[in-house]
Amino acid sequence: MDDNEPGRRVAQDVAGAGGLDGLHRLSETIDALEERRTDLVADLRNGRQATWEEIGRACGMTRQGATRRWAGRLRARSFGLAADSYQHGRPGYPQALIGSAVPRAARRVLDLGAGTGQLTRLLVEAGLDVVAVEPDRGMRERLAAAVPGAAVRAGSAEHIPLPDNSVDAVVVAQAWHWFDRATAVPEIARVLAPGGTLALIWNVRDETEPWAAALGALMHRSTRQQLDTAPVLPAPFGPPERLEIRWEDPTTPAGLVDLVASRSYVIALPETERTRLLADVEQLVTTHPALAGRETIAMPYLTRCTRVRLG
Repeated sequence: MDDNEPGRRVAQDVAGAGGLDGLHRLSETIDALEERRTDLVADLRNGRQATWEEIGRACGMTRQGATRRWAGRLRARSFGLAADSYQHGRPGYPQALIGSAVPRAARRVLDLGAGTGQLTRLLVEAGLDVVAVEPDRGMRERLAAAVPGAAVRAGSAEHIPLPDNSVDAVVVAQAWHWFDRATAVPEIARVLAPGGTLALIWNVRDETEPWAAALGALMHRSTRQQLDTAPVLPAPFGPPERLEIRWEDPTTPAGLVDLVASRSYVIALPETERTRLLADVEQLVTTHPALAGRETIAMPYLTRCTRVRLG
């Protein structure tokens, strides 16, 4: 028997008589199977039960192919392991951002890679009809509880669970660098109505403040994540509009520790190294002259937004 024969039989059963209905059922099944395959890869890697070479061989690809396909996705999924720290430590966004990120005429907005809802909340409070799509189950649960006014869906930038031309605007906060852009760009264009907009948003710590620079030095002593916060997008999107807002987010000493703990590269550290880093952050908070003894700390940020229009 052909090694692929069981799979062919399943595909035939799902597609049935074919046509558009069969194609739709088959596409949904492929998406579900790919999600399950990613879950299995994550389980194997998190438990150190298989190497990338073994995973590649099981999937009919090389070690390099398997690494390219899943390593980034698994790192993005790591946020679920620190969802509480993410929700408590990550900053919100300045109110002034909404009017620039979302056109005034927009009514239905997709918050893509919504996390635990830091931006989703502002969008709902602005009176918009918001769909929040997030791949991680733990993050979605916290998002749904924190922002009950949003429609929360499982999905990703590569597989958006919405019909064509169904939203006026898409916003992506702190997530664009995780997307497979070759797949995400046409998928975002698909769900946008003609003339719709895509806004890419990042909060960047303002390290002109000395204590924020000291915090950044601690966070990046093992690794440094370089982000392009002024990306150029390909067709079918037009030229970018750029915006930068300087603001402060009120947090607490525990919130600063949670902010560090929620970073993907910190989550991925060996346990002893991660524990040592968080202890050093606590020491900075309790001993730095600008922070010691404070119950509330104003973290300085630059929020950067790139907005592009479809077509």
